[in-house]
Amino acid sequence: MLVATALAASTACGATTPPPGPTTSTSTAQLSTPSGSTVPSVVAPRTQKWVDLVVGDCVAAVPAVDLGEVDVTMADCATPHQAEVYLLAPIEVNAAITDVANQQCAAGLGPYAGATAGEFAVTYLIDSRQDRTDNNPLPSTVICLLQRTDGQPITGSARR
Repeated sequence: MLVATALAASTACGATTPPPGPTTSTSTAQLSTPSGSTVPSVVAPRTQKWVDLVVGDCVAAVPAVDLGEVDVTMADCATPHQAEVYLLAPIEVNAAITDVANQQCAAGLGPYAGATAGEFAVTYLIDSRQDRTDNNPLPSTVICLLQRTDGQPITGSARR
């Protein structure tokens, strides 16, 4: 933080050399192909809105929706990741959200993870973007995610 502040102050004063100390770079190296074209050597992680998660998706981290996070970084399930979506379940309008979400997620873990279910803890996200009317008795969706109970990353899918 101090380095960024010092750099911004130096730039604002018209200095042409950055202050000494650690810096970060956002550029990527380029690789040449046989045709002479270049491609980035680092592929940017793919993000999507967490409300669009589907069963089997693996995520680098569970989004902090209580802090307003709307995007989630997707991960290849074969690589280490923090969580995996294992169930999408509808929730009624007047349901006690926490109780129903916990029940739905707990009930779905065994069928998804099989004998390894005991290795996982459950967390969930609630998607309430649907129209909440009496015509739609199940307007919200609980998105159940599993994580390792020891806090370590998951490698591979938990689906059995």
